[in-house]
Amino acid sequence: MPGTNNALKIRAALASASMALVLLAMKTFAVYRTGSVAMLGSLADTGLDVLTSLITLFGVHFAAQPADGNHRYGHGKAEALVALFQVIVIVGSGISIGWMAILHLLEGGAQTANPEYGIGVSAVAIVMTLALVLYQRSVVRRTGSVAIHADNVHYQADLMINIAVVIAIIIDQYLGWHRADPLFGLLIAVWLIYGAATASLRAFHELMDHEWPEADREAFIRVAEQHAEIQGIHDVRTRTSGATRFIQFNVWADPDKTLREVHDVMDEVESRLMRAFPDTEVMIHPEPGYAHAHSAIQQGH
Repeated sequence: MPGTNNALKIRAALASASMALVLLAMKTFAVYRTGSVAMLGSLADTGLDVLTSLITLFGVHFAAQPADGNHRYGHGKAEALVALFQVIVIVGSGISIGWMAILHLLEGGAQTANPEYGIGVSAVAIVMTLALVLYQRSVVRRTGSVAIHADNVHYQADLMINIAVVIAIIIDQYLGWHRADPLFGLLIAVWLIYGAATASLRAFHELMDHEWPEADREAFIRVAEQHAEIQGIHDVRTRTSGATRFIQFNVWADPDKTLREVHDVMDEVESRLMRAFPDTEVMIHPEPGYAHAHSAIQQGH
């Protein structure tokens, strides 16, 4: 399973980088022929796409490396670091595009030339980006990759950018409202910054060892408590690193059993949990049980 997930993430990153390179060439030509501010903003974003996609490819490859002597919990957090880098790049791009759009708005705007190039290139970009976004979503659902998730948020913004470019050029060229182009450029900038904020939250949670969602914690504990020898669970701690989740907890066990018998029970519990929750590392600490022991759910963990 882990090997399959890593291969999926690497393929998604390769697809992202390849598409960005193709669109970069197409949009450079379109900006040269149209002079559109909205298209220029789209070009700048695509240029950054190339950089961030290549870094994402490196990040998911590095995160897939197995644990070693210096990184006993693996390298999964490399994905969160890559995601935060993407956020910084996206915010910088949004600020730059927004500033340029404001300047053009103050100048009153200018008519876009050769609109057919801008519309044609943007239409192709919409189709390609939509296909990539859908593919990335399927990879995120299967792997939980925070880096691919951040890249997906970025390309969702790209999809909106390309749609906005087409609308802006049509309004500018055929309805004669020349402020439409810089206005849509400004909207693109706002969308980029909003998308960056959304992507940063998940990466920040992972770097700060944020607890699992409550529903996931309760589902995990319910499976653990099904073993007849477990008298109670407490001090549950969870975190996530890349595609791997970690959980550690204490259990109350029969104090009259030998160490070997308790160890065998813990092995049975761990095996049951690993089957129910793959890609999760489990650490259990047994303690002598008491009649008044309650589960972590009853105590609110």
